[in-house]
Amino acid sequence: MDPLAGLIDAPRARGAFLLRVPMRRPWAMRVRDEAPLTVVAMARGSSYFTREPDPPVLLERGDLLLVQGDAPYDVGDEPGREPSAVILPGNRSETPTGVSLDLPLTHGLRTWGNDPDGEDCLLVGNYASVGEVGTRMLAALPSWLVIRGGDWESPLVDVLLDQLDHDAPGQASLLDRLLDALVVAAVQHWATTTDDPPPWMRAGDDAEVARALTLMHEQAAAPWTLDGLAREVGLSRAGFARRFTRAVGTSPMAYLSSWRLALAADLLVGTDDTVAAISHAVGYTSPFTFSDAFQRSYGRRPVEHRRTGRD
Repeated sequence: MDPLAGLIDAPRARGAFLLRVPMRRPWAMRVRDEAPLTVVAMARGSSYFTREPDPPVLLERGDLLLVQGDAPYDVGDEPGREPSAVILPGNRSETPTGVSLDLPLTHGLRTWGNDPDGEDCLLVGNYASVGEVGTRMLAALPSWLVIRGGDWESPLVDVLLDQLDHDAPGQASLLDRLLDALVVAAVQHWATTTDDPPPWMRAGDDAEVARALTLMHEQAAAPWTLDGLAREVGLSRAGFARRFTRAVGTSPMAYLSSWRLALAADLLVGTDDTVAAISHAVGYTSPFTFSDAFQRSYGRRPVEHRRTGRD
């Protein structure tokens, strides 16, 4: 197993918002949807992405944009154009004066825009939640990044655009998985081409550290100790701790603890397993010890996290 796969493919779409957005010029949208992760692929024409305080960025056919965080941004055919549509939480759309655009700009299945034949067309997908493990991955990325079509060849955008027209049983789940695949491929490309990859990407260059990460990710419930992990990878305790901290940016046991709690946080929201079962699944022998550790990390008890995550 790739020791970093658990982080890279962590965002998992569940009923993700996914649309084809054809637009006739002039046009502009102000996005205030507060989605933790959004994917924009330029399928036709061009547009400008602007998020203060950064200057406008031109997106051309084939380019892919990843945006994270809840800070608003604009997308339009020209930078600085006043928006004619505002995208709000829950992917509601309205005019700047508050008139709904959800129905007026809908054109058949999964298509929304001011003109189905407009010269510009975007594929837009966003995640309502990325989970705690996904948040760990996204924290290492810039607030937005662009992958140029000329630098990266992927059939996934075309496949997604084709599948948007289908309404077969299970289609929503298929679209979710295709969107996940697009995000994974984009993050992998960025991480292998950026001049300053995050520590968890560089960790794979150290074979022993990579092995330790694999063990932690695959066997989170195992009773790992610093000595035990060092033995498994064939290093001394001090040498392993030093190399792991240098490569990953935190100590082995601190990483293991935060990884276990992130897994638990996602299990609490995504399953109906009891707190005791989840605590055991991530390596805690006592649900009380787990609950205390979880509260120290997340500021709330596991049951509160489950309730909040499902609201």
